[in-house]
Amino acid sequence: MILGPRGDRTMRARTWTGSLVGLVVLVVACGPPPPHDTRTVVETLASDDYEGRLTGSTGEQMAAHYLIGQLQSVGAEPLPGHNAYRHEFPFNAGIEDTGTTIALADAEGASVELPAPAAEGMRSVRGLAFSETAAVEAPLVFAGYGLSVPEAADGFSYDSYATLDVEGKIAVVLRYFPEESEGDVRGELSRVAGLRNKAFVARERGAVGLIVVTGPTSPNAGELAPLTFDNAMGEAGLVAATVDGALGAGIIESAGRSLAEVQAELDTANPHIAGFDLPLTASLDVRLERQPGTGHNVIGWLPPTNDAEVDKPYLLLGAHYDHLGRGRGGDSLARDDEVGEIHNGADDNASGTAAVLAIGERLADVERDRGVILAFWSGEELGLLGSDDFVERPPVPTEDIAAYLNFDMVGRLRENTVNVQAVGSSSIWTDLVEELNEPVGLTLSFVADPYLPTDVRSLNDAGVPSLNFFTGSHEEYHRPSDDADTLNYEGIAKIVDLASAVTANLALRPEPPDFVEVEREEQQGGTAMMRIYTGTIPDYTQETDGLALSGVVAGGPAAEAGLEGGDVIVSLAGREVGDIYDYMFALDLLRVGQPSEVIVDRDGERITLELIPRARE
Repeated sequence: MILGPRGDRTMRARTWTGSLVGLVVLVVACGPPPPHDTRTVVETLASDDYEGRLTGSTGEQMAAHYLIGQLQSVGAEPLPGHNAYRHEFPFNAGIEDTGTTIALADAEGASVELPAPAAEGMRSVRGLAFSETAAVEAPLVFAGYGLSVPEAADGFSYDSYATLDVEGKIAVVLRYFPEESEGDVRGELSRVAGLRNKAFVARERGAVGLIVVTGPTSPNAGELAPLTFDNAMGEAGLVAATVDGALGAGIIESAGRSLAEVQAELDTANPHIAGFDLPLTASLDVRLERQPGTGHNVIGWLPPTNDAEVDKPYLLLGAHYDHLGRGRGGDSLARDDEVGEIHNGADDNASGTAAVLAIGERLADVERDRGVILAFWSGEELGLLGSDDFVERPPVPTEDIAAYLNFDMVGRLRENTVNVQAVGSSSIWTDLVEELNEPVGLTLSFVADPYLPTDVRSLNDAGVPSLNFFTGSHEEYHRPSDDADTLNYEGIAKIVDLASAVTANLALRPEPPDFVEVEREEQQGGTAMMRIYTGTIPDYTQETDGLALSGVVAGGPAAEAGLEGGDVIVSLAGREVGDIYDYMFALDLLRVGQPSEVIVDRDGERITLELIPRARE
């Protein structure tokens, strides 16, 4: 039983080369935990007491403590070389503007009175999350939408800075992209319209600051851009802020122009409409306070029962146990009358967590040549932080992991169908899962793609053959109504049956599954786009100037170019790389099959290499 001491049952499932169906029968004979046991785990984790298990919160730590007890109850131990089940990782928990200010002066140096904020108690200026916390004084230049699109094969290009000199100046730009652009042009412009990209382009042109205005014909007209944050955040190398519509209009009017008329011209997406100098100097002082946080992975393992020498001696089972607290920013899909309520996350992902515990209990009673790691990730809802940390700072070598099975939202089995995803990551998956499913009787829906918005992606990126079990989204997804009484516990038990059989097979299989690198298909605007593939694995835990690599994909372009884990990319295709975002933007300059120069810092020495990128379709 998951919630109590484990009994003395021992079943032998020794020979994988025998009948796979027989293996399933042996594993199931260990006795699936009754549905109320899995339900108890879900009801505990998804109770209001845990307040939605937001990463870094008291509720997350309570859940971690509970899971440690569950690991102990199934006989799992801390990983080899570790004396604790908790594995901490740092992350950026938030950001606060503590008093950003702006002052304007005209060409004679006289102070310019600023318009009042749009409403009492509102602010007319606020720092942007990627800004340097610093002050700058410089002339202003209006640079339209602040976009740059290198010339494409069809001849289209767009450069807001083509006729402007912004060296040592502050660029004033509109938020978003030309509103009346259409088709492929709209797709090209929208792809580069993120605020970080605009900051990158401005900095590349020599600007020392960036001011963003939401124009009168744009969504959220006149509003400040939000102070959103991300968890791999690095500063963009310049001072950046957003101003409200009234202040933005006043800045443009200083040049005798109307913001509405200027935006109307730019919204045609005519690349020949130019920006202009402004007769103002701004003193911009951005004050931001970043809030560090600590997340907690919970990891134990069931050591092998047999003294056998096998290639890749670990199997890894995982599920994220974190959720959204009371609704984290735009990630919550709470309706108006639900805003601020606890998001209990029963299906997402107390269900997967309970499944891993049930499988762990089942496997504790089966012979194993490989050890089975049971991992409960935090930070998945913030961007796969926990599983990424496991890969980037591995407590066991990732090259020793034979396979990874992930469980994310397995509580809503409908029409007896389970989605088995990432099967393209090994040539054995489809046949193996189909045969082991025969006595279980689930309807299987296979998906080859391993590049999923869940923790399976982290392990696949590290070259580990992976599977993800998923029963589909639903109306309660990311809402407070995702509660324990909405789940199909009999369905969870059937998925546990199948996954237990797969894991038991792998635990005795002499040869580990092969890893197949799946070509990635990127979607943009509903149309498949050819994208650059380099095979780099970023290291998000390091704060450094450049893009630190935790590794490279074997056989990928980066590996063939001679890049290694531990390298820091400081330049790509002639562009300075200060962080992962600079790197992503520099990828737009690469051409498939064409050599590009990449400069890395390796142990303090600058090394120049030649990278030949490939296409991912």
